[in-house]
Amino acid sequence: MSQVQVDQQSYQMPPEVGFTVSHFLTVADIERSARFYETVFGGRILSRGDSSGAPGYIQIANTWLLVNVGGGPTPDKPSVTLSVPADPDKVSSFMNIRVADIQACFELWKSRGAEFITEPKEKYGETRCYIRDPDGYIIEVGQRKPDFTYG
Repeated sequence: MSQVQVDQQSYQMPPEVGFTVSHFLTVADIERSARFYETVFGGRILSRGDSSGAPGYIQIANTWLLVNVGGGPTPDKPSVTLSVPADPDKVSSFMNIRVADIQACFELWKSRGAEFITEPKEKYGETRCYIRDPDGYIIEVGQRKPDFTYG
């Protein structure tokens, strides 16, 4: 197996072969964000970060989320500053979660403290709704209609 090919059953963090994709969020408080993703989505906190600047790692289903506080430029990103969203109503990216039963997830995650922007609504062959995390990031939750096909 080449270093680029990855066995679907061997995703791990950090990867021993090939690569693993994770999503990084700049957050105001690592512990608060880790608790949110653990509580709402049943995530498994792998690391809570540390004072040296290491991020927190959370495994959520088949993906990994890295959370860390913002900061100024570093030698490997000399012109980049990381910060939480200044305006939570203006976004350029978001996490996407696809579920088998959106109504059940809506009720469960709401009971665990998730703040939904609206109840699930039908659009483009799916039923969708959005959650805001503690830093204002949005998370799309969607369920495809049984008769809808992609592409």
